[in-house]
Amino acid sequence: MADIEAQLSTGLAGLDRLLKGLMPGDNVVWHVDSMEDFVPFAEPYCRHALASGRRLIYFRFAGHRPLAGADSGAEVHQVHPEAGFEQFIAEIHQVIKDTGRGGHYLFDSLSQLAVDWYSDQMLGNFFMLTCPYLYDMGTIAYFPLLRNYHSFYATGPIAETTQVLLDVLRHKGTLYLHPVKVQQRYSTTMYMLHAWQGDDFAPVMQSTAISEILRAVPWQGLEAASNRLDVWDRTFLEAEEALAAVRRGEAPPERTEEYFQRLLRMAVSRHERMLGLARKYLTLSDVLDIGRRMVGTGLIGGKSVGMLLARAILEQSDRRWADVFEPHDSFFIGSDVFYTFLVSNGIWWVRQQQRNPATFLEGAETARQRILVGAFPGHIERQFGDMLDYFGQSPIIVRSSSLLEDNFGNAFAGKYESIFCVNQGPRHKRMEDFLSAVRTIYASTMSEKALTYRAQRGMLDRDEQMALLVQRVSGAVYDGLFYPQVAGVGLSFNPYVWNKDIDPTTGVVRLVFGLGTRAVERHDDDYTRVVALNAPEKRPEADLGGARQYTQRKDKLLTQTPLVGDMRDLLRTLQSAYDYPVDVEFTANFLGQGQYKINLLQCRPFQCKGGAVVPQAPEQIPREDLLLDARGAVIGQSREARIDRLIYVMPSAYGRLPLSDRYEVARLIGRITHVQEARPPQTVMLLGPGRWGTTMPSLGVPIRFSDISRISMLCEIVAMHEGLVPDVSLGTHVFSEMVEMDILYLALFPSRQDNFLNAGFFDSARNRLAELLPDAARWADAVRVIDAADLGDGAVVKLNANTLEQRVVCYLERPAG
Repeated sequence: MADIEAQLSTGLAGLDRLLKGLMPGDNVVWHVDSMEDFVPFAEPYCRHALASGRRLIYFRFAGHRPLAGADSGAEVHQVHPEAGFEQFIAEIHQVIKDTGRGGHYLFDSLSQLAVDWYSDQMLGNFFMLTCPYLYDMGTIAYFPLLRNYHSFYATGPIAETTQVLLDVLRHKGTLYLHPVKVQQRYSTTMYMLHAWQGDDFAPVMQSTAISEILRAVPWQGLEAASNRLDVWDRTFLEAEEALAAVRRGEAPPERTEEYFQRLLRMAVSRHERMLGLARKYLTLSDVLDIGRRMVGTGLIGGKSVGMLLARAILEQSDRRWADVFEPHDSFFIGSDVFYTFLVSNGIWWVRQQQRNPATFLEGAETARQRILVGAFPGHIERQFGDMLDYFGQSPIIVRSSSLLEDNFGNAFAGKYESIFCVNQGPRHKRMEDFLSAVRTIYASTMSEKALTYRAQRGMLDRDEQMALLVQRVSGAVYDGLFYPQVAGVGLSFNPYVWNKDIDPTTGVVRLVFGLGTRAVERHDDDYTRVVALNAPEKRPEADLGGARQYTQRKDKLLTQTPLVGDMRDLLRTLQSAYDYPVDVEFTANFLGQGQYKINLLQCRPFQCKGGAVVPQAPEQIPREDLLLDARGAVIGQSREARIDRLIYVMPSAYGRLPLSDRYEVARLIGRITHVQEARPPQTVMLLGPGRWGTTMPSLGVPIRFSDISRISMLCEIVAMHEGLVPDVSLGTHVFSEMVEMDILYLALFPSRQDNFLNAGFFDSARNRLAELLPDAARWADAVRVIDAADLGDGAVVKLNANTLEQRVVCYLERPAG
């Protein structure tokens, strides 16, 4: 160790004497007024590292002059902070890992990171994660940092974490060095001001000289570190001042454009397609209002952006919407708060493992549990308290709003939590409940379903920070309960066309009475009303033969209020602006005399596919070859397909199982669909009794979507008991996931004359369950796995689904002759 330390040097003999040398693991932070004052220290450090045979790694990411050229002998790694914190730090840590122990590192100005991330807090997080990693690898690293530029959220973590902190000052052409922190070394003059004179750094001993030099350097006072504005606050303040100057006529409107563009990338989005919409429909005043209602820093996330954009689009299209809408007074918890929470609670390194498709679930449950008991920084808790004081005792909902959520191509429907807070009781109790809600949503980012969703879409390495949207619950008190009169979801394109009179391009809404979770979650004690907006009188349950007692008894809502026409106009306007189908969540409350208010809660691109044209099913199918004929509820794209595997849960056997065993069957379905095989089936159809995804196993199979994410068709067989009519999934999270995955949904009614299920085929065909999962053989009477390859005689299983005709036929096709 002594030999190694003897070889370590700053490249300046006098500086080595001052610092008592460098030690393995030293991170050296240089506080400078300009990068020109750092260069005289960086160049000899680089020369010595290369001359002593050390690998010199230079991370280049700032706009200033390069500190080491390509011909200097240094290994130059160009990294891009603008690509996002997670990707940036992953690239740097991978280089450190690949380099191994004992490397020498040179970083561009850390101050540039705060500019690119618009956050001193994230700069502090970067250093807190990178400095210990370098220390553990026994390296030497130089970091320049501009003085009097950052708030305590950056300087505090950096000063606390680094091993060496040096102030560089220039006065009358001379450079002075003032060591602030030198870990594990000491001398009687080490922390005095030193003048660089030739090859030596001499302590300045005269008080008059010291005071003259230090007084010449700008100093912000004892509380400057905590009170100084960071990059975020400075930018918002300057934008406020610029807008005020324009309004007073003291500056041209062009003066605010640069601030508008910068603030959009700071707080709204960095996805170009969403930025295009934001530039068109939001104003600088809108973005400044976001800043006033924001906790922490960072982006507000997809759900928040969608809500704000939808309101802005509609109010610009027709001013009447301003009168129709319930005003929003939501708050936004910035995405940086999430990363800071992970870093400060020691959870970040598990997060890094999740970037690897081979290990993304390892440690996730442990991390989730640690999140649930994690602590928030004091300044964040104080802002939470101010927000709760604003809401008083009004019920609120804390909603996930991640960076990728509700964006083009990725809905993340139902993957992350949203938590209602009744917000009652004394202040400390309301704060405890709120913090628990935030932790629960943060923990949902580590859930298996969320991570699997990201893995399936190749997004494990994407910058996925969790912002939050805190909204006042819409509604009023009725008989001691608080809720909105109507809640629902709306789709600008109707993929569920159950009648030839329905125009899918006019959209559809799914309405329930009460809280909106009943519209997007599948509650089995609820029955909803699905309304085609060009034909609201056409009921899907009427076509299914269902009784009217299962529908909402509020039909005058559709005939005596403007709700249907307004929702049709609202969805059409939003789809036109997005140039893409959309889905929205909303509530409505009626004020009497036909007047009402809509609270538009969210808007996102709707990942739907156009209906395909398919040939008619064969007219004459031998009865023994017809596997099923379903007419009624069919959701999804019309298609003709060849099925490789049928997974069949036998209704009679399942109906006899105790409730605990039904949960085991649900998990077994997930094992079957994810079993590893040399030649896995490409097209899988799942059939079973009652409602798939129910929360009540007495009514169906309580699977999770992750259990069935690899199937192609899902059939609900209405055969468990009398009176069970499947609750059509339209508008629910389950439905959104099925649409995204292009999964066909159908309901089959064996007791109806125009429906048919060939139970004899499913009962007698070869069952591969025990072969695929030997430990599951005891379930063979209830769960059957039938592969088309086992049918013999060259027979194949074909499916013909015609959504417009609302018919699905599945049959055996045998070779001609």
